[in-house]
Amino acid sequence: MNIEELREHLCSEYPDLCPLFSIEFGDGVLSVPAPRVLEAAAGLKDLGFDMLGMVTAVDFDEEFEVVYRVRSREMHVGLVVKVRVPREDARVASVTGLWPAANWHEREVYDLFGIVFEGHPDLRRILLTDDWVGHPLRKDYDDPSVIRRPDYL
Repeated sequence: MNIEELREHLCSEYPDLCPLFSIEFGDGVLSVPAPRVLEAAAGLKDLGFDMLGMVTAVDFDEEFEVVYRVRSREMHVGLVVKVRVPREDARVASVTGLWPAANWHEREVYDLFGIVFEGHPDLRRILLTDDWVGHPLRKDYDDPSVIRRPDYL
């Protein structure tokens, strides 16, 4: 199945999510509102997206974008799912119940960005010590020992 066929299939199964589907740089991208991430993820899992390869985040100053990379081994196609969450209340539902591989990925995003994954079975720091203050991959993270890149000033 190619990306166009996947788009047609998703649009027929989930017509209300169809306007949120786009193709960027040859990859299918599904932009999902945060309250619907579990519904969309469960739908993708039911369609055969059996593998989660990555969860990460991007800091856009006012908001974060949580990015998931899922793949269907049977259909030989991958999909990027993007979810925007506000900086002041950075929360999104955990997908560990659907893809257990999300467990450590979500903990890493929590540790480095401070995004809370609601329903996560063990949401705690994974890379930094428990007494670490702040989240180092946020653009507003301030540590005098860190030399900031000029584009972050």
